[in-house]
Amino acid sequence: MADAPRLSTYPEPVSSPDLVARLRAAGCVFAEEEAALLEAAATSSAHLEELVVRRVAGDPLEQVLGWVDFDGGRVTVDPGVFVPRQRTAYLVELAAPLLRAGDTVLDLCCGSGALGLALARRVPGVVVHAADIDPVAVACAARNLAPVGGTALAGDLTDALPASLRGTAAVIVANVPYVPSAAVALMPPESRDHEPRGTVDGGTDGLDLLRRVATLAPAWLRPGGALFSEVSLDQAAVAADVFAAAGLLAAAHHDDEREATAVSGRLPG
Repeated sequence: MADAPRLSTYPEPVSSPDLVARLRAAGCVFAEEEAALLEAAATSSAHLEELVVRRVAGDPLEQVLGWVDFDGGRVTVDPGVFVPRQRTAYLVELAAPLLRAGDTVLDLCCGSGALGLALARRVPGVVVHAADIDPVAVACAARNLAPVGGTALAGDLTDALPASLRGTAAVIVANVPYVPSAAVALMPPESRDHEPRGTVDGGTDGLDLLRRVATLAPAWLRPGGALFSEVSLDQAAVAADVFAAAGLLAAAHHDDEREATAVSGRLPG
């Protein structure tokens, strides 16, 4: 996408056909749908122009709107915070059946807190503790989780979590970055240029952080509790081996329709 012009470049209100054309010229594949969302979000013609300029400049649509529809509910997404992908809701579908009211959920590498929030919406009464190393993401997650009684803390994986939570988690969801470092340059510009690299770059083979999560998970899960992470289909076998090496009963899962792949690990007992 081209650099965004200053707002004063377009003093007149933008009509819908012109808006669609501008978005399409900027490379937006679903220009009509995006135009409708931007128009609905705008509070004035000047505000609409501000939103359009940001989108044409390449800001992710969800960050421009300030929200994303995830697992059937809205999740606030602030600028600079990783945008949860629709396929990641597969983790919610896998984890939710294991939960009941009162259970503890840990959402590591939480970003906006979308996973913890979705689980709390599906299973009212679960207690969500989220953590992320990025304070901007933590602030966003804290606002998202407040209505369901969840909390978000800034720290590296479990470093900021209360020690009292060790051995209590029924479910840990960890949407870790899993793109191999060499492949980050091949990602769509929206993610590559507008989301922190640390939210997508998973190291040489993409599994650096997943290995760390697998190592620490047994100490935080309760007996029978389970860890869930998203990976690529090509990584699934290796990721399952990583979970098994950590003492977890590992399994790989795949949803063809969404092209979503996940690996789970249950703590025996």
